[in-house]
Amino acid sequence: MLAQTAEAIEAMRANEDEVDANAIGEMIAHDPLMTLKVLAYAATHRSARMVTDTETVTATLVMMGISPFFRTFGPQPTIEQRLAEHPEALQGLNDVILRAHRGATFALAFAVHRMDPDAPLIHQAALLHDFPEMLLWCHAPALALRIRNAQRADATLRSVAIQRDVLGIALYEVKHSLMKAWRLPEMLRRISDERHTEQANVRNVLLAVRLARHTAGGWDNAALPDDIADIAALLNLSHGAAQQLVRSVEA
Repeated sequence: MLAQTAEAIEAMRANEDEVDANAIGEMIAHDPLMTLKVLAYAATHRSARMVTDTETVTATLVMMGISPFFRTFGPQPTIEQRLAEHPEALQGLNDVILRAHRGATFALAFAVHRMDPDAPLIHQAALLHDFPEMLLWCHAPALALRIRNAQRADATLRSVAIQRDVLGIALYEVKHSLMKAWRLPEMLRRISDERHTEQANVRNVLLAVRLARHTAGGWDNAALPDDIADIAALLNLSHGAAQQLVRSVEA
């Protein structure tokens, strides 16, 4: 987890009786890897009596209880500690996390505009969209650097192509395999499945993530007109109105 998350959890642990699931959930929601950790733990330790998934971190915390959460998640290792000797990898990971936050913010704005009742889950799906890349930076920074450097050297190189070349597999395939192995909530898995772009909530996530990626270096990317056109179609807006909406979210 991020060092700031670890520090916040320890501060809350010291005042356990004064915190609730919403406060902890809001704090964890800023950290994609801790979000993933909590959801994976809940999914693999679910009571046989539970017939439905807890789809968000806050719902998971309500189900777990505050004291069991603190017992389960004692002092945690941090990203900063793990990558202390790999500053370039730490910066790469922080860039992916920042992009994930922007994508989640866009996704939530689109979902609210669409009046989608699953808006919190759509936000979470966008936040976690690139978690395999985050894990790659943590556990195999040399490989993550090879992929990033190849993409910087050739902007036309498709991400999937270089991932297959370096890793022997595409990261989206890793994502779906891990989500299934960790038994993450089925609804979260469906919304995260880019193979089903006929579903509006899937397009919502993908377009938000794509917009965050294309605007990471500014608003002059050549792909942006196509992004805005697709967002306009999703939200049933004119091109100008869609552009105004996404810029207002960024502001």
